Amino acid sequence: MKKILLILLLSFGLIGCSSINVPSINLASLDLSTTSPSDVQTEKILALGLSHDQNLVEARKIADLNMASAVIKELNKRKIEAENNQVELENVVKYAEMVKVSDNNLKFVGPKISDTKSRNVVGKAENLDYYLLGYKDNNGSIQHKINFSVTYTSDERRNYSSASYCDKWAGCDNENQMDVTLISLKASGCSSFDCDYNEIVEFDLSESFLKENMAKGFSIDFNSKASISNKITIPSSYLKGYLKVAN
Repeated sequence: MKKILLILLLSFGLIGCSSINVPSINLASLDLSTTSPSDVQTEKILALGLSHDQNLVEARKIADLNMASAVIKELNKRKIEAENNQVELENVVKYAEMVKVSDNNLKFVGPKISDTKSRNVVGKAENLDYYLLGYKDNNGSIQHKINFSVTYTSDERRNYSSASYCDKWAGCDNENQMDVTLISLKASGCSSFDCDYNEIVEFDLSESFLKENMAKGFSIDFNSKASISNKITIPSSYLKGYLKVAN
């Protein structure tokens, strides 16, 4: 059923890039008192149902050069938006296909996102891995979490103990830190000076929070008692793909 759903989504939403149709607005619904003349001309051209190149030809026929330039600019903008929407849809489908469903459709695990972070030019880089997962309870509600793993080299373990939400301006609310659940803590490859540590923690996320952030995605800062933090980001397409399956 999941596979059929994804195929239908692709067949209805995806067209080859060379033949992308830029949607137009119903001309009758336009408020001409607040709509600019160039936008009206743009909608008239789009309503013809032509290709983008043909739309540009029609725009160049406009006698007013300033108007023609504005319409061409708007047509190119609409084309880029349509292409971005198509890429977004492809990514949503890709992520949805990678969600693993198990335990008789009660457990959902999203694909792992991996990143590497260097804190200075001489130290070893640290590796970050994170993904969304959910468990459906007896009432049909899904308890969502984000699993965060960090591997680093240090003379002492960091002890990741809390998480905080970050806003769209990349600022993180470190004054309101929330507890995380420790899943595992390992040390290996120890020398006289340091060890390779791996810490894995999980942080609870409400379904309402996930749905509220579907359009833009979200970022979370994981904070350690050693005053070192790691910010991770779940992109919108990942979140939409995960929720398309985990529902």
